Amino acid sequence: MALPFMLMACFGAAAFWYSTIMPSGLRVVLAVLFPSLMLGIAFGVRRFRARVAMLAVLIIGFWGWYLSDPPRNDRDWTLEYAVPADAVFEGHVAHIRNVRDIRYRTVKDYTPHYYDADYDLDQLDGLDLVTSYWAGETIAHVFLSFSFRNGRHLAISIETRRQKRFVYSTIAGFFHHYELFYVVADERDLIGVRTDVRKERVYLYHVRVSPEVRRKLFVSYVNEIHDLAHRAQWYNTLTDNCTTGILARAGARLRYRFDWRVLLSGHTARLAYDLGLLDQNESFATLKRESRIVRPEGAEPGPDYSREIRVGKIGEATE
Repeated sequence: MALPFMLMACFGAAAFWYSTIMPSGLRVVLAVLFPSLMLGIAFGVRRFRARVAMLAVLIIGFWGWYLSDPPRNDRDWTLEYAVPADAVFEGHVAHIRNVRDIRYRTVKDYTPHYYDADYDLDQLDGLDLVTSYWAGETIAHVFLSFSFRNGRHLAISIETRRQKRFVYSTIAGFFHHYELFYVVADERDLIGVRTDVRKERVYLYHVRVSPEVRRKLFVSYVNEIHDLAHRAQWYNTLTDNCTTGILARAGARLRYRFDWRVLLSGHTARLAYDLGLLDQNESFATLKRESRIVRPEGAEPGPDYSREIRVGKIGEATE
């Protein structure tokens, strides 16, 4: 029986430590106090009924707080997540406000910029899967970019919405620490910062799906963007992250959402290949090699960035 109490104590301590409770000193106190009380009662109170009753009150109180802890849209956000997009449909045209187009000079030196734009579903003719690696092959950031016949592209990335007072932590994402955020951006922002500023290894794969599936996916994204603008949700590293979010929007079966190649997101492109969603005329190794975005030394994302990163890519012909 000791193990469940230990796990509950550890989970509670982490939940308080990574919570958004203010002031921060109170988070620290609760992160220490909760496991101390749990273990003190579990191993220090001799009477069985008293021990059970006290633990029940403590555990019910914790879950009552945790499950009712509300996500919010009105925090002091880091600059790149300060302005959420909103989107509504009028007929077959999506009106999107606040498409992000940050102009980066360095990782930390940038100028926020946003614009409003309309995207016609009848002009939607392409979908790309982007994977970006910053260390090793196991974990990558994964997102989608939609292409339109007029040469425009709209990239959408599911990310953590971070407050200024917190630094990024993968572990924190398992608890109520980050709100869910859809970055709706120009490609020269969302992809360009990774290729030209952070110097990550970025791959662009053309996704082969029917026009109907592509259209349905875009509509799903637009509806979720609108919902999040008005009703905040918690991000979760395991259940609602950059890759599982894509599959949820696509209506994929649960067995695909929890495939190990989704959880270890660096292998998500391989899963897409095995499912027949990527070009099958080459081996995956060849496709991956040819899909890497290679930028000239000193390149900066300019007006022709979307065209430049697609030159010579496998499978980029429109269906």
